[in-house]
Amino acid sequence: MFFSKKLKKFKNIKHCFFSRKNGSSKGIYKSLNCGLSSHDKKTHIVKNINYVSRKLGCQKKYLITLKQVHSNKVLYFKNFNSIKNKSCGDAIITKVKNVAIGVLTADCVPILLYEPQKKIIGCIHSGWKGAFNGVIKNTIIKFKTLNPNISELTAVVGPCIGKKSYKVKTDFYKRFIKKNSNNKIYFKKINKDIYNFDLRYFVNQELSKMGVKNIENIKLDTFKENNLFYSYRRSLINGDKDYGRSISVILMT
Repeated sequence: MFFSKKLKKFKNIKHCFFSRKNGSSKGIYKSLNCGLSSHDKKTHIVKNINYVSRKLGCQKKYLITLKQVHSNKVLYFKNFNSIKNKSCGDAIITKVKNVAIGVLTADCVPILLYEPQKKIIGCIHSGWKGAFNGVIKNTIIKFKTLNPNISELTAVVGPCIGKKSYKVKTDFYKRFIKKNSNNKIYFKKINKDIYNFDLRYFVNQELSKMGVKNIENIKLDTFKENNLFYSYRRSLINGDKDYGRSISVILMT
């Protein structure tokens, strides 16, 4: 379990970037797999989600995650009636209290947000595709519609795959450069066809471009930290048929 120093200062906020520890799942999913889309036993996943709910002090039915599709779609829950679990999208924003909103990751970036003036929480699932297509931009735009002044907005960028672990090919690099030649700052060339990509840096810059100044990073590499996190890329290298997902959650009381 990992926590933000900045978010801990707010007494009305509960949050956690959960590791893969302290769960019920077995084998490649060991142990706190919260990904219902995985092929893990559903009974294990339910137990794991119950554990997360207890740790946050919320009802299981109010622990809300999305059917993540690497999109730029942001959902806003205005009230209890608008809350839906497993809707398609990759970011959630709400002012509703006692509802835990979360994202599932296995190398992608989990981002938790809190705006204290208007009391708004948010979470973002940001892989390269989501960030590239504007999921961070769209989320901050929505925050600004709820409060044009985001000077006190806190964004916490959680554990994700590190630059040295994230190897990509030339076509990936060219896609970024075609969009903006300045994107070359996120890459380091290893050889003729392979680059390292700094997803964390890219995400941080996307937040900064939108005017978010209060950013905190929990700098852990999900690929390297086998005992702490699930990793999609590591599972591919190992030849695993599937992989677990870690959950990151924020709740306002």
